[in-house]
Amino acid sequence: MRATLYRNGVIHSSADPFAQALLVDDGVVAWLGDDDTADGLAARADEVVDLDGALVAPAFVDAHVHVLETALALESVHLAADAGVRSLADALDAVARAARERPVEQQDAPLLGFGWDELAWPERRPPTRHELDAAAGGAPVYLARVDVHSAVVSTALARSAGLEDLPGWSDDGRVEREAHHAAREAARRVSDERRTSLYRRALTHAASQGVASVHEQSAPFIDTRAGLVELLGTTADPASGLPLVVGYRGERCVTVDDARALLEAVPGLTGIGGDLNVDGSLGSHTAALRAPYADADGSGVLYLSAEEICNHVTAVTRAGLQGGFHVIGDRAMDEVVLGLRAAADVEGVEAIGRAGHRLEHAEMVDAPTLASLILLGVRLSVQPAFDAAWGGDGGMYAQRLGAGRAAALNPLADLAGAGVPLAFGSDSPVTPVSPWAGVRAAVLHQAPEQRISARAAFRASTRGGWRLAGLDHTGAGELRVGAPAHLAVWRADHLVVQAPDGRLASWSTDARSGTPLLPYLGPDAPEPQCLRTVRDGVVLFDALG
Repeated sequence: MRATLYRNGVIHSSADPFAQALLVDDGVVAWLGDDDTADGLAARADEVVDLDGALVAPAFVDAHVHVLETALALESVHLAADAGVRSLADALDAVARAARERPVEQQDAPLLGFGWDELAWPERRPPTRHELDAAAGGAPVYLARVDVHSAVVSTALARSAGLEDLPGWSDDGRVEREAHHAAREAARRVSDERRTSLYRRALTHAASQGVASVHEQSAPFIDTRAGLVELLGTTADPASGLPLVVGYRGERCVTVDDARALLEAVPGLTGIGGDLNVDGSLGSHTAALRAPYADADGSGVLYLSAEEICNHVTAVTRAGLQGGFHVIGDRAMDEVVLGLRAAADVEGVEAIGRAGHRLEHAEMVDAPTLASLILLGVRLSVQPAFDAAWGGDGGMYAQRLGAGRAAALNPLADLAGAGVPLAFGSDSPVTPVSPWAGVRAAVLHQAPEQRISARAAFRASTRGGWRLAGLDHTGAGELRVGAPAHLAVWRADHLVVQAPDGRLASWSTDARSGTPLLPYLGPDAPEPQCLRTVRDGVVLFDALG
């Protein structure tokens, strides 16, 4: 293993907040301290990196991704506003252009697109299947809504996948629930070689964003068991040059034998949960709510009952694994809490707490729910970028729920203040793998009372991911002597510390408070540029030259 000395920079470390240099040897942090002292260590290093003032910080963990879908989205038709798609007409033009430009050998494969949001278009509606048929010349087409909980499909794809006879099918080509699951599976059928290439594409992209580990949220309608086995096996060794994949599989268990059989089929599995959906999404009107939607009939869809949740949690707890669920709406959260309490009645509160069960998203958490989650030792994997994308008075949340209910979503400060273990993720491809964007969204939450400090947000994006996966005992997520060398090097325009009253003070004028430094993340500040990502001393991404 090579030894690398990083010097003449800023080291983000609570162990030594004033460190300017760091030595990585045999995959661990072997030393950190003053740059003057580093002179005596240069001779033992295989590589000496002059940071030129760059920041070295713990690498990010994205605690909720879909690796295959992320790669597919990177290579598919991008239908969001940042790609210039600002109307339904733009979306149809993009589909028509992609259909014309496809190589001949891909003509029979589904044409995929991601990221459309009808609320951002003047037409205020998605395309219909007939419009897709015309735009794509009759080719099979699957276009996922931005939340990937519904989609629109062409006639060819609908008929080849048998969608018209499934619950959730609409004659205009919109699919949700079972019809959407079948459409997703049809759109993701790829050869083994193609799947491997897609995995590498997504993980390489994550590494370029300073990410050393991702939590893969696999499920039957998202990817295969074999695919998850491949991801876990391929990335287990840092020598792979890829971020570590922590595996979760969203399959419901009834008995402990079900859980053990799944663990046998997918060795190295961390949890049975993740995208095990209790409900859907707010954007697609499928999140299960206590009260009806403000802009549509009904109050969403509940996919699992408290009895099913209880059975799953009990089975997984007895198998010695984490359990967990996707939960968005407050009605769905009520069902989760009821199921968890029933499981605690069977297994005991201590056993449920030790298992460290986790919930994904958990956007609607009121005070009684929060108390129950704390009592049961539940951990939360949340996505601050959701608030940045859909919060605020004019956002999707306000349209779907009304301003009053929407203002209470994603209560990050309440959760952090109560001591709930938090990890941040992207839910990519719903929002991009962009950890600094998530940190910024938490610091600038659209409800000022729910903003958290940059340091708390950064820890939830680094150490928090290792903690939720049960790996924080290794020291991962911190830069200190003996900890695994999971780090990223960043070029940032301005480094700051956060004063006790929440004000930001410049590093150059700070009186050495002992608080580790972070990039300034104001509304108009550019995101830091990743120069290198390292996992266990192995370089995953390098732009240092």
